[in-house]
Amino acid sequence: MVFSSNYQRHLYGWLSYAFASEVFVIVSLTLFLPICLEQFARDNGFLLPDKTIPCVAKAAVARPIGAPEARCVVKLGWVWVDTASFSLYVYSISVALQALTVISMGGIADHPPHRKRLLVFFALLGSLSATLFLLLPSSSPIWPISALFAMFSNVGFGASIVAMNAYLPSLAKEAPEVSELGERLLKLQGKQKTTRRDYNSQSDHRDSSEPLLASSSSAQPVSPPDDTLHTLQTEYDATLSATTARISSHGIAFGYIAGIVLLVVALIPVNMLQGSTWALRVAIGLSGIWWAAGTLPAAIWLPSAGQTSSPSETDAEAEEWGHSQPRTGADEDWSMGKEIVRAWVRLGNMLRWSEVQKLRNTFKYLAAWFLLSDGFTTMTSTALLFAKTSLSMPPSSLILVGILTPLSGIIGSLLWPRLQRKLGWSNLKILVLLVVLASLIPAYGCLGFFFEARHTSDSPDALGVEVRFGGLTTPGEMFGLAVVFGSVYGAFQGYARAFYAELIPPGEEARWYGLFSITDKSSSFVGPLIVGLIADTTGNIRYAFFFLVLMIWAALPILLAVDVQAEPPLMA
Repeated sequence: MVFSSNYQRHLYGWLSYAFASEVFVIVSLTLFLPICLEQFARDNGFLLPDKTIPCVAKAAVARPIGAPEARCVVKLGWVWVDTASFSLYVYSISVALQALTVISMGGIADHPPHRKRLLVFFALLGSLSATLFLLLPSSSPIWPISALFAMFSNVGFGASIVAMNAYLPSLAKEAPEVSELGERLLKLQGKQKTTRRDYNSQSDHRDSSEPLLASSSSAQPVSPPDDTLHTLQTEYDATLSATTARISSHGIAFGYIAGIVLLVVALIPVNMLQGSTWALRVAIGLSGIWWAAGTLPAAIWLPSAGQTSSPSETDAEAEEWGHSQPRTGADEDWSMGKEIVRAWVRLGNMLRWSEVQKLRNTFKYLAAWFLLSDGFTTMTSTALLFAKTSLSMPPSSLILVGILTPLSGIIGSLLWPRLQRKLGWSNLKILVLLVVLASLIPAYGCLGFFFEARHTSDSPDALGVEVRFGGLTTPGEMFGLAVVFGSVYGAFQGYARAFYAELIPPGEEARWYGLFSITDKSSSFVGPLIVGLIADTTGNIRYAFFFLVLMIWAALPILLAVDVQAEPPLMA
Protein backbone atom coordinates (compact mmCIF):
# COMPACT_ATOMS: atom_id res chain seq x y z
CA MET A 1 0.00 0.00 0.00
CA VAL A 2 1.32 3.44 -0.97
CA PHE A 3 0.76 6.33 1.43
CA SER A 4 0.73 9.98 0.42
CA SER A 5 1.82 11.19 3.85
CA ASN A 6 3.13 10.01 7.19
CA TYR A 7 -0.20 11.00 8.72
CA GLN A 8 -2.08 8.66 6.40
CA ARG A 9 0.33 5.83 7.22
CA HIS A 10 -0.01 6.39 10.97
CA LEU A 11 -3.79 6.68 10.72
CA TYR A 12 -4.12 3.39 8.85
CA GLY A 13 -1.82 1.76 11.37
CA TRP A 14 -4.00 2.99 14.23
CA LEU A 15 -7.21 1.95 12.50
CA SER A 16 -5.77 -1.45 11.61
CA TYR A 17 -5.19 -2.25 15.27
CA ALA A 18 -8.73 -1.15 16.07
CA PHE A 19 -9.86 -3.46 13.27
CA ALA A 20 -7.83 -6.32 14.79
CA SER A 21 -8.36 -5.92 18.53
CA GLU A 22 -12.03 -4.93 18.64
CA VAL A 23 -12.87 -8.36 17.21
CA PHE A 24 -11.78 -9.89 20.52
CA VAL A 25 -14.11 -7.55 22.42
CA ILE A 26 -17.14 -8.13 20.21
CA VAL A 27 -16.75 -11.83 19.53
CA SER A 28 -15.11 -13.07 22.72
CA LEU A 29 -15.05 -10.63 25.63
CA THR A 30 -18.67 -9.52 25.45
CA LEU A 31 -20.24 -12.59 23.82
CA PHE A 32 -18.50 -15.97 23.72
CA LEU A 33 -16.13 -15.76 26.70
CA PRO A 34 -18.88 -15.24 29.32
CA ILE A 35 -21.10 -18.01 27.95
CA CYS A 36 -18.13 -20.30 27.21
CA LEU A 37 -16.81 -20.00 30.76
CA GLU A 38 -20.32 -20.59 32.06
CA GLN A 39 -20.57 -23.64 29.80
CA PHE A 40 -17.18 -24.95 30.98
CA ALA A 41 -18.47 -24.73 34.54
CA ARG A 42 -21.87 -26.19 33.59
CA ASP A 43 -20.24 -29.18 31.88
CA ASN A 44 -18.55 -29.93 35.19
CA GLY A 45 -21.36 -28.78 37.52
CA PHE A 46 -24.31 -30.28 39.38
CA LEU A 47 -27.92 -29.26 39.93
CA LEU A 48 -29.22 -27.81 43.16
CA PRO A 49 -30.30 -28.77 45.72
CA ASP A 50 -28.89 -32.32 45.69
CA LYS A 51 -25.60 -31.54 43.92
CA THR A 52 -25.55 -35.10 42.59
CA ILE A 53 -27.22 -34.80 39.16
CA PRO A 54 -24.84 -33.45 36.48
CA CYS A 55 -26.08 -30.28 34.81
CA VAL A 56 -25.39 -31.75 31.36
CA ALA A 57 -27.77 -34.63 32.10
CA LYS A 58 -30.60 -32.19 32.78
CA ALA A 59 -29.69 -30.17 29.68
CA ALA A 60 -30.60 -33.16 27.51
CA VAL A 61 -34.24 -32.87 28.61
CA ALA A 62 -36.40 -30.68 26.38
CA ARG A 63 -37.42 -27.41 27.96
CA PRO A 64 -39.97 -24.83 26.74
CA ILE A 65 -38.64 -21.65 25.19
CA GLY A 66 -38.49 -18.89 27.80
CA ALA A 67 -38.45 -21.28 30.76
CA PRO A 68 -35.47 -20.68 33.10
CA GLU A 69 -32.78 -23.32 33.40
CA ALA A 70 -32.42 -25.23 36.65
CA ARG A 71 -29.78 -23.61 38.84
CA CYS A 72 -26.38 -25.20 38.29
CA VAL A 73 -23.34 -24.95 40.58
CA VAL A 74 -19.76 -26.13 40.25
CA LYS A 75 -17.28 -26.95 43.01
CA LEU A 76 -14.05 -24.97 42.92
CA GLY A 77 -11.81 -26.16 45.72
CA TRP A 78 -14.11 -26.30 48.73
CA VAL A 79 -16.64 -23.70 47.49
CA TRP A 80 -19.78 -24.26 45.40
CA VAL A 81 -20.24 -21.44 42.87
CA ASP A 82 -23.14 -20.64 40.56
CA THR A 83 -21.98 -21.32 36.99
CA ALA A 84 -23.06 -17.85 35.86
CA SER A 85 -21.17 -16.30 38.79
CA PHE A 86 -18.04 -18.27 37.85
CA SER A 87 -17.83 -16.33 34.58
CA LEU A 88 -18.31 -13.02 36.38
CA TYR A 89 -15.71 -13.81 39.04
CA VAL A 90 -13.14 -14.73 36.38
CA TYR A 91 -13.77 -11.41 34.65
CA SER A 92 -13.40 -9.54 37.95
CA ILE A 93 -10.01 -11.10 38.63
CA SER A 94 -8.85 -10.47 35.07
CA VAL A 95 -9.63 -6.76 35.21
CA ALA A 96 -7.89 -6.46 38.58
CA LEU A 97 -4.77 -7.96 37.00
CA GLN A 98 -5.28 -5.70 34.02
CA ALA A 99 -5.33 -2.62 36.25
CA LEU A 100 -2.05 -3.63 37.91
CA THR A 101 -0.48 -4.16 34.48
CA VAL A 102 -1.72 -0.85 33.12
CA ILE A 103 -0.35 1.05 36.11
CA SER A 104 3.06 -0.54 35.72
CA MET A 105 3.35 0.11 31.97
CA GLY A 106 2.07 3.70 31.88
CA GLY A 107 5.48 5.36 31.98
CA ILE A 108 6.94 2.87 29.51
CA ALA A 109 4.17 3.61 27.00
CA ASP A 110 5.02 7.33 27.29
CA HIS A 111 8.55 6.46 26.14
CA PRO A 112 8.09 6.58 22.32
CA PRO A 113 10.65 3.90 21.41
CA HIS A 114 8.78 1.40 23.62
CA ARG A 115 5.15 2.32 22.99
CA LYS A 116 4.79 0.20 19.87
CA ARG A 117 6.76 -2.65 21.43
CA LEU A 118 4.35 -2.75 24.36
CA LEU A 119 1.35 -2.71 22.04
CA VAL A 120 2.69 -5.62 19.99
CA PHE A 121 3.79 -7.66 23.02
CA PHE A 122 0.44 -7.45 24.81
CA ALA A 123 -1.46 -7.95 21.56
CA LEU A 124 0.40 -11.23 20.99
CA LEU A 125 -0.09 -12.27 24.63
CA GLY A 126 -3.84 -11.70 24.41
CA SER A 127 -4.32 -13.23 20.98
CA LEU A 128 -2.31 -16.35 21.87
CA SER A 129 -4.29 -16.85 25.10
CA ALA A 130 -7.56 -16.63 23.15
CA THR A 131 -6.28 -19.05 20.52
CA LEU A 132 -5.36 -21.63 23.19
CA PHE A 133 -9.08 -22.19 23.86
CA LEU A 134 -8.96 -24.37 20.76
CA LEU A 135 -6.74 -26.86 22.63
CA LEU A 136 -8.69 -27.14 25.91
CA PRO A 137 -11.88 -29.29 26.01
CA SER A 138 -14.30 -28.85 28.89
CA SER A 139 -13.96 -32.58 29.66
CA SER A 140 -10.30 -32.09 30.55
CA PRO A 141 -9.44 -32.45 34.27
CA ILE A 142 -7.57 -29.14 33.98
CA TRP A 143 -10.59 -27.27 32.57
CA PRO A 144 -10.24 -24.47 35.20
CA ILE A 145 -7.18 -23.32 33.25
CA SER A 146 -9.71 -21.77 30.88
CA ALA A 147 -10.00 -19.05 33.51
CA LEU A 148 -6.28 -18.29 33.09
CA PHE A 149 -6.62 -18.10 29.32
CA ALA A 150 -9.50 -15.63 29.75
CA MET A 151 -7.50 -13.55 32.24
CA PHE A 152 -4.37 -13.34 30.09
CA SER A 153 -6.35 -12.47 26.97
CA ASN A 154 -8.20 -9.69 28.80
CA VAL A 155 -4.98 -8.34 30.31
CA GLY A 156 -3.34 -8.36 26.88
CA PHE A 157 -6.24 -6.50 25.32
CA GLY A 158 -6.50 -3.83 28.01
CA ALA A 159 -2.77 -3.13 28.15
CA SER A 160 -2.42 -2.91 24.37
CA ILE A 161 -5.37 -0.51 24.17
CA VAL A 162 -3.62 1.87 26.58
CA ALA A 163 -0.67 2.04 24.17
CA MET A 164 -3.08 2.43 21.26
CA ASN A 165 -5.00 5.26 22.93
CA ALA A 166 -1.75 7.06 23.72
CA TYR A 167 -1.36 7.63 19.97
CA LEU A 168 -4.74 9.36 19.63
CA PRO A 169 -3.95 12.95 20.72
CA SER A 170 -0.76 13.20 18.64
CA LEU A 171 -2.47 11.48 15.71
CA ALA A 172 -5.25 14.08 15.75
CA LYS A 173 -2.64 16.85 15.79
CA GLU A 174 -1.05 15.33 12.67
CA ALA A 175 -4.31 15.67 10.72
CA PRO A 176 -3.83 18.25 7.91
CA GLU A 177 -6.62 20.56 9.06
CA VAL A 178 -5.33 20.59 12.65
CA SER A 179 -1.66 20.75 11.67
CA GLU A 180 -2.28 23.81 9.48
CA LEU A 181 -4.09 25.66 12.25
CA GLY A 182 -1.42 24.65 14.75
CA GLU A 183 1.34 26.04 12.58
CA ARG A 184 -0.52 29.32 12.14
CA LEU A 185 -1.17 29.54 15.87
CA LEU A 186 2.45 28.90 16.80
CA LYS A 187 3.67 31.48 14.31
CA LEU A 188 1.21 34.00 15.67
CA GLN A 189 2.42 33.37 19.18
CA GLY A 190 5.99 33.84 17.99
CA LYS A 191 7.20 30.72 19.79
CA GLN A 192 6.92 27.87 17.28
CA LYS A 193 10.12 26.13 18.39
CA THR A 194 11.00 27.56 21.79
CA THR A 195 7.72 26.79 23.54
CA ARG A 196 7.55 23.24 22.23
CA ARG A 197 11.11 22.38 23.26
CA ASP A 198 10.67 23.99 26.66
CA TYR A 199 7.45 22.12 27.29
CA ASN A 200 8.87 18.76 26.15
CA SER A 201 11.93 19.29 28.31
CA GLN A 202 9.77 20.02 31.35
CA SER A 203 7.46 17.06 30.62
CA ASP A 204 10.01 14.39 29.73
CA HIS A 205 12.69 15.26 32.27
CA ARG A 206 10.34 15.90 35.18
CA ASP A 207 11.25 13.74 38.15
CA SER A 208 8.58 11.29 39.26
CA SER A 209 8.30 13.09 42.59
CA GLU A 210 7.48 16.45 40.98
CA PRO A 211 3.88 17.61 40.41
CA LEU A 212 2.33 17.00 37.00
CA LEU A 213 1.57 20.67 36.36
CA ALA A 214 3.87 23.52 37.16
CA SER A 215 2.67 26.22 39.49
CA SER A 216 1.35 29.41 38.02
CA SER A 217 4.57 31.23 38.86
CA SER A 218 6.63 28.83 36.72
CA ALA A 219 4.16 28.44 33.84
CA GLN A 220 5.17 29.10 30.26
CA PRO A 221 4.97 32.71 29.10
CA VAL A 222 1.80 33.47 27.25
CA SER A 223 1.42 36.07 24.53
CA PRO A 224 -0.64 39.14 25.39
CA PRO A 225 -4.37 38.75 24.82
CA ASP A 226 -5.32 39.40 21.21
CA ASP A 227 -8.63 38.98 19.42
CA THR A 228 -7.00 37.25 16.45
CA LEU A 229 -5.00 34.94 18.70
CA HIS A 230 -8.06 34.10 20.78
CA THR A 231 -10.16 33.39 17.69
CA LEU A 232 -7.49 31.16 16.19
CA GLN A 233 -6.97 29.34 19.49
CA THR A 234 -10.71 28.71 19.72
CA GLU A 235 -10.82 27.44 16.14
CA TYR A 236 -7.83 25.19 16.79
CA ASP A 237 -9.35 23.71 19.95
CA ALA A 238 -12.69 23.07 18.21
CA THR A 239 -11.03 21.50 15.17
CA LEU A 240 -8.76 19.32 17.30
CA SER A 241 -11.71 18.20 19.43
CA ALA A 242 -13.81 17.31 16.39
CA THR A 243 -10.88 15.54 14.69
CA THR A 244 -10.13 13.50 17.80
CA ALA A 245 -13.78 12.48 18.04
CA ARG A 246 -13.89 11.59 14.33
CA ILE A 247 -10.76 9.41 14.45
CA SER A 248 -11.93 7.74 17.65
CA SER A 249 -15.37 7.05 16.19
CA HIS A 250 -13.88 5.67 12.98
CA GLY A 251 -11.76 3.33 15.07
CA ILE A 252 -14.87 2.04 16.81
CA ALA A 253 -16.69 1.66 13.49
CA PHE A 254 -13.79 -0.24 11.88
CA GLY A 255 -13.62 -2.55 14.89
CA TYR A 256 -17.35 -3.18 14.78
CA ILE A 257 -17.19 -4.04 11.08
CA ALA A 258 -14.48 -6.60 11.80
CA GLY A 259 -16.48 -8.02 14.69
CA ILE A 260 -19.59 -8.44 12.55
CA VAL A 261 -17.63 -10.22 9.83
CA LEU A 262 -16.16 -12.73 12.26
CA LEU A 263 -19.51 -13.22 14.02
CA VAL A 264 -21.07 -14.16 10.69
CA VAL A 265 -18.20 -16.58 10.09
CA ALA A 266 -18.55 -18.02 13.61
CA LEU A 267 -22.26 -18.56 13.06
CA ILE A 268 -21.40 -21.41 10.65
CA PRO A 269 -19.56 -23.71 13.11
CA VAL A 270 -21.88 -22.79 15.97
CA ASN A 271 -24.91 -23.90 13.93
CA MET A 272 -23.17 -26.98 12.59
CA LEU A 273 -22.06 -28.03 16.06
CA GLN A 274 -25.43 -27.06 17.59
CA GLY A 275 -23.99 -24.56 20.06
CA SER A 276 -21.70 -27.04 21.79
CA THR A 277 -18.82 -26.01 24.02
CA TRP A 278 -16.46 -26.87 21.16
CA ALA A 279 -18.31 -24.40 18.92
CA LEU A 280 -17.86 -21.65 21.52
CA ARG A 281 -14.15 -22.47 21.77
CA VAL A 282 -13.81 -22.29 18.00
CA ALA A 283 -15.33 -18.79 17.97
CA ILE A 284 -12.95 -17.57 20.69
CA GLY A 285 -9.96 -19.17 18.96
CA LEU A 286 -10.86 -17.52 15.66
CA SER A 287 -10.96 -14.12 17.36
CA GLY A 288 -7.46 -14.74 18.71
CA ILE A 289 -6.13 -15.66 15.26
CA TRP A 290 -7.79 -12.58 13.69
CA TRP A 291 -6.35 -10.37 16.45
CA ALA A 292 -2.81 -11.67 15.90
CA ALA A 293 -2.98 -11.35 12.11
CA GLY A 294 -4.39 -7.81 12.24
CA THR A 295 -1.65 -6.66 14.61
CA LEU A 296 1.01 -7.13 11.91
CA PRO A 297 0.08 -4.11 9.73
CA ALA A 298 -0.33 -2.00 12.87
CA ALA A 299 3.20 -2.96 13.93
CA ILE A 300 4.48 -1.83 10.53
CA TRP A 301 2.50 1.39 10.07
CA LEU A 302 2.22 2.88 13.55
CA PRO A 303 4.85 5.56 14.22
CA SER A 304 8.04 4.81 16.07
CA ALA A 305 10.34 7.35 17.72
CA GLY A 306 10.41 10.71 15.96
CA GLN A 307 7.93 9.75 13.22
CA THR A 308 5.39 12.54 12.93
CA SER A 309 4.12 14.78 10.17
CA SER A 310 2.75 17.52 12.38
CA PRO A 311 4.56 20.82 11.73
CA SER A 312 4.01 21.80 15.34
CA GLU A 313 5.74 18.69 16.61
CA THR A 314 8.28 17.62 14.00
CA ASP A 315 11.26 19.71 15.06
CA ALA A 316 10.89 19.18 18.78
CA GLU A 317 10.22 15.46 18.60
CA ALA A 318 12.98 14.88 16.07
CA GLU A 319 15.43 16.60 18.36
CA GLU A 320 14.12 14.76 21.40
CA TRP A 321 13.77 11.29 19.87
CA GLY A 322 15.52 11.46 16.52
CA HIS A 323 18.51 9.59 15.25
CA SER A 324 21.00 12.42 15.25
CA GLN A 325 21.70 12.59 18.97
CA PRO A 326 20.72 10.35 21.88
CA ARG A 327 19.03 11.84 24.87
CA THR A 328 21.15 12.56 27.91
CA GLY A 329 20.58 12.69 31.61
CA ALA A 330 17.90 10.50 33.11
CA ASP A 331 17.26 8.60 29.84
CA GLU A 332 20.78 7.21 29.82
CA ASP A 333 19.82 5.28 32.95
CA TRP A 334 16.45 4.21 31.54
CA SER A 335 15.41 0.68 32.41
CA MET A 336 12.11 -1.14 32.48
CA GLY A 337 12.40 -1.98 36.18
CA LYS A 338 13.08 1.61 37.16
CA GLU A 339 10.26 2.83 34.94
CA ILE A 340 7.78 0.45 36.58
CA VAL A 341 8.74 1.76 40.01
CA ARG A 342 8.47 5.32 38.73
CA ALA A 343 5.04 4.53 37.27
CA TRP A 344 3.71 3.59 40.69
CA VAL A 345 5.31 6.65 42.26
CA ARG A 346 3.88 8.75 39.44
CA LEU A 347 0.40 7.31 40.07
CA GLY A 348 0.68 8.26 43.74
CA ASN A 349 1.64 11.78 42.73
CA MET A 350 -1.17 11.95 40.18
CA LEU A 351 -3.65 11.13 42.93
CA ARG A 352 -2.31 13.65 45.45
CA TRP A 353 -4.94 16.14 46.53
CA SER A 354 -2.91 19.09 45.22
CA GLU A 355 -2.82 17.51 41.76
CA VAL A 356 -6.52 16.65 41.91
CA GLN A 357 -7.23 20.30 42.63
CA LYS A 358 -5.17 21.47 39.64
CA LEU A 359 -7.00 19.07 37.30
CA ARG A 360 -10.27 18.87 39.17
CA ASN A 361 -12.40 18.55 36.04
CA THR A 362 -10.27 15.72 34.69
CA PHE A 363 -10.75 13.85 37.95
CA LYS A 364 -14.46 14.63 37.98
CA TYR A 365 -14.70 12.98 34.60
CA LEU A 366 -12.67 10.00 35.81
CA ALA A 367 -15.07 9.61 38.73
CA ALA A 368 -18.01 9.57 36.31
CA TRP A 369 -16.11 7.21 34.01
CA PHE A 370 -15.53 4.86 36.95
CA LEU A 371 -19.29 4.41 37.25
CA LEU A 372 -20.18 4.55 33.56
CA SER A 373 -17.60 2.08 32.32
CA ASP A 374 -18.74 -0.37 34.97
CA GLY A 375 -22.36 0.12 34.03
CA PHE A 376 -21.78 -0.44 30.31
CA THR A 377 -19.34 -3.35 30.47
CA THR A 378 -21.22 -5.17 33.21
CA MET A 379 -24.46 -4.59 31.35
CA THR A 380 -23.22 -6.55 28.33
CA SER A 381 -22.04 -9.62 30.24
CA THR A 382 -25.07 -9.58 32.54
CA ALA A 383 -27.50 -9.34 29.62
CA LEU A 384 -25.87 -12.25 27.80
CA LEU A 385 -25.81 -14.48 30.87
CA PHE A 386 -29.41 -13.49 31.57
CA ALA A 387 -30.39 -14.38 27.99
CA LYS A 388 -28.68 -17.77 28.27
CA THR A 389 -29.79 -18.81 31.76
CA SER A 390 -33.16 -17.05 32.17
CA LEU A 391 -34.47 -16.73 28.62
CA SER A 392 -32.86 -20.02 27.46
CA MET A 393 -31.63 -18.47 24.22
CA PRO A 394 -29.38 -20.87 22.25
CA PRO A 395 -25.86 -19.84 21.15
CA SER A 396 -27.04 -19.21 17.58
CA SER A 397 -29.54 -16.64 18.85
CA LEU A 398 -26.88 -15.06 21.05
CA ILE A 399 -24.68 -14.70 17.98
CA LEU A 400 -27.49 -12.85 16.22
CA VAL A 401 -27.68 -10.57 19.25
CA GLY A 402 -23.92 -10.16 18.98
CA ILE A 403 -24.22 -9.22 15.30
CA LEU A 404 -27.04 -6.73 15.86
CA THR A 405 -25.14 -4.92 18.63
CA PRO A 406 -21.98 -3.96 16.70
CA LEU A 407 -23.95 -3.41 13.49
CA SER A 408 -26.05 -0.86 15.34
CA GLY A 409 -22.83 0.41 16.90
CA ILE A 410 -21.38 1.19 13.48
CA ILE A 411 -24.48 3.16 12.57
CA GLY A 412 -24.46 4.94 15.90
CA SER A 413 -20.74 5.80 15.82
CA LEU A 414 -21.16 7.34 12.36
CA LEU A 415 -24.53 9.06 12.78
CA TRP A 416 -23.98 10.67 16.19
CA PRO A 417 -21.07 12.86 14.98
CA ARG A 418 -23.28 14.06 12.12
CA LEU A 419 -26.06 14.82 14.55
CA GLN A 420 -23.53 16.64 16.72
CA ARG A 421 -22.44 18.87 13.84
CA LYS A 422 -26.06 19.62 12.96
CA LEU A 423 -26.96 20.54 16.54
CA GLY A 424 -23.67 22.25 17.28
CA TRP A 425 -23.35 20.39 20.56
CA SER A 426 -20.12 19.75 22.42
CA ASN A 427 -18.73 16.26 23.04
CA LEU A 428 -19.92 16.52 26.64
CA LYS A 429 -23.56 17.22 25.72
CA ILE A 430 -23.65 14.23 23.37
CA LEU A 431 -22.03 12.06 26.04
CA VAL A 432 -24.68 13.02 28.61
CA LEU A 433 -27.50 12.24 26.19
CA LEU A 434 -25.99 8.83 25.41
CA VAL A 435 -25.73 8.01 29.11
CA VAL A 436 -29.39 8.88 29.69
CA LEU A 437 -30.46 6.66 26.80
CA ALA A 438 -28.28 3.79 28.03
CA SER A 439 -29.84 3.90 31.50
CA LEU A 440 -33.24 3.08 30.01
CA ILE A 441 -32.06 -0.41 29.02
CA PRO A 442 -31.50 -1.92 32.48
CA ALA A 443 -34.50 0.08 33.72
CA TYR A 444 -36.60 -1.81 31.17
CA GLY A 445 -35.18 -5.08 32.51
CA CYS A 446 -36.27 -4.11 36.02
CA LEU A 447 -39.87 -3.94 34.78
CA GLY A 448 -39.63 -7.68 34.19
CA PHE A 449 -40.64 -8.38 37.77
CA PHE A 450 -43.95 -6.64 37.13
CA PHE A 451 -44.56 -8.39 33.81
CA GLU A 452 -43.55 -11.78 35.19
CA ALA A 453 -46.08 -11.35 37.98
CA ARG A 454 -48.73 -10.30 35.45
CA HIS A 455 -47.95 -13.30 33.23
CA THR A 456 -48.30 -15.59 36.23
CA SER A 457 -51.68 -14.16 37.24
CA ASP A 458 -53.12 -13.76 33.75
CA SER A 459 -55.06 -16.55 32.13
CA PRO A 460 -54.52 -17.62 28.48
CA ASP A 461 -56.31 -15.61 25.84
CA ALA A 462 -59.36 -16.75 23.86
CA LEU A 463 -57.22 -18.98 21.66
CA GLY A 464 -55.67 -20.65 24.69
CA VAL A 465 -52.28 -18.96 24.16
CA GLU A 466 -50.55 -17.17 27.00
CA VAL A 467 -49.24 -13.79 25.81
CA ARG A 468 -45.83 -12.94 27.23
CA PHE A 469 -44.15 -9.64 26.51
CA GLY A 470 -42.57 -6.71 28.35
CA GLY A 471 -39.77 -6.14 30.82
CA LEU A 472 -37.30 -8.36 28.93
CA THR A 473 -39.28 -11.55 29.49
CA THR A 474 -39.04 -12.87 25.92
CA PRO A 475 -36.13 -13.56 23.54
CA GLY A 476 -37.60 -11.17 20.95
CA GLU A 477 -37.12 -8.23 23.29
CA MET A 478 -33.45 -9.06 23.61
CA PHE A 479 -33.00 -8.47 19.86
CA GLY A 480 -34.69 -5.08 20.07
CA LEU A 481 -32.61 -3.98 23.04
CA ALA A 482 -29.45 -5.14 21.27
CA VAL A 483 -30.16 -2.59 18.51
CA VAL A 484 -30.80 0.21 21.02
CA PHE A 485 -27.78 -0.63 23.15
CA GLY A 486 -25.46 -0.99 20.15
CA SER A 487 -26.40 2.38 18.66
CA VAL A 488 -25.76 4.05 22.02
CA TYR A 489 -22.68 2.11 23.11
CA GLY A 490 -20.84 2.47 19.81
CA ALA A 491 -21.08 6.24 19.99
CA PHE A 492 -20.42 6.29 23.75
CA GLN A 493 -17.05 4.56 23.35
CA GLY A 494 -15.86 7.05 20.77
CA TYR A 495 -17.09 10.14 22.62
CA ALA A 496 -15.82 8.96 26.02
CA ARG A 497 -12.30 8.58 24.63
CA ALA A 498 -12.44 11.79 22.58
CA PHE A 499 -13.78 13.95 25.42
CA TYR A 500 -11.05 12.68 27.74
CA ALA A 501 -8.45 13.79 25.18
CA GLU A 502 -9.69 17.37 25.73
CA LEU A 503 -8.90 17.16 29.44
CA ILE A 504 -5.47 15.51 29.73
CA PRO A 505 -2.19 17.49 29.89
CA PRO A 506 -0.23 17.47 26.60
CA GLY A 507 2.82 15.23 26.62
CA GLU A 508 1.38 12.89 29.28
CA GLU A 509 -0.99 10.93 27.02
CA ALA A 510 0.00 7.37 27.92
CA ARG A 511 0.07 8.02 31.66
CA TRP A 512 -3.32 9.68 31.63
CA TYR A 513 -4.87 7.15 29.28
CA GLY A 514 -3.36 4.58 31.62
CA LEU A 515 -5.25 6.19 34.49
CA PHE A 516 -8.31 6.25 32.23
CA SER A 517 -7.97 2.50 31.73
CA ILE A 518 -7.23 1.91 35.42
CA THR A 519 -10.41 3.76 36.35
CA ASP A 520 -12.28 1.67 33.81
CA LYS A 521 -10.88 -1.63 35.02
CA SER A 522 -11.15 -0.78 38.71
CA SER A 523 -14.87 -0.29 38.33
CA SER A 524 -15.19 -3.28 36.00
CA PHE A 525 -13.67 -5.35 38.76
CA VAL A 526 -16.38 -4.22 41.16
CA GLY A 527 -19.38 -4.51 38.84
CA PRO A 528 -19.19 -8.18 37.82
CA LEU A 529 -18.26 -9.10 41.39
CA ILE A 530 -21.40 -7.48 42.77
CA VAL A 531 -23.56 -8.97 40.02
CA GLY A 532 -22.06 -12.38 40.75
CA LEU A 533 -22.87 -12.00 44.43
CA ILE A 534 -26.41 -10.91 43.54
CA ALA A 535 -26.88 -13.99 41.36
CA ASP A 536 -25.41 -16.29 44.01
CA THR A 537 -27.50 -14.77 46.81
CA THR A 538 -30.86 -14.40 45.09
CA GLY A 539 -30.66 -17.10 42.43
CA ASN A 540 -32.12 -14.55 39.98
CA ILE A 541 -29.72 -12.46 37.90
CA ARG A 542 -32.54 -10.03 36.97
CA TYR A 543 -31.99 -8.23 40.30
CA ALA A 544 -28.65 -7.03 38.88
CA PHE A 545 -30.52 -4.62 36.58
CA PHE A 546 -31.40 -2.45 39.60
CA PHE A 547 -27.72 -2.19 40.47
CA LEU A 548 -26.86 -1.16 36.91
CA VAL A 549 -29.52 1.57 36.80
CA LEU A 550 -28.33 3.09 40.06
CA MET A 551 -24.70 3.05 38.95
CA ILE A 552 -25.40 4.82 35.66
CA TRP A 553 -27.70 7.40 37.21
CA ALA A 554 -25.13 8.14 39.94
CA ALA A 555 -22.64 9.18 37.25
CA LEU A 556 -24.88 11.79 35.61
CA PRO A 557 -24.53 14.67 38.13
CA ILE A 558 -20.74 14.14 38.21
CA LEU A 559 -20.54 14.22 34.43
CA LEU A 560 -22.64 17.38 34.23
CA ALA A 561 -20.26 19.10 36.66
CA VAL A 562 -17.26 18.76 34.31
CA ASP A 563 -16.09 22.08 32.84
CA VAL A 564 -13.66 21.42 30.00
CA GLN A 565 -12.86 25.13 29.60
CA ALA A 566 -11.30 25.16 33.07
CA GLU A 567 -8.57 22.68 32.13
CA PRO A 568 -5.22 23.52 30.47
CA PRO A 569 -5.53 24.24 26.73
CA LEU A 570 -4.88 21.43 24.27
CA MET A 571 -2.21 23.50 22.54
CA ALA A 572 0.77 24.17 24.75
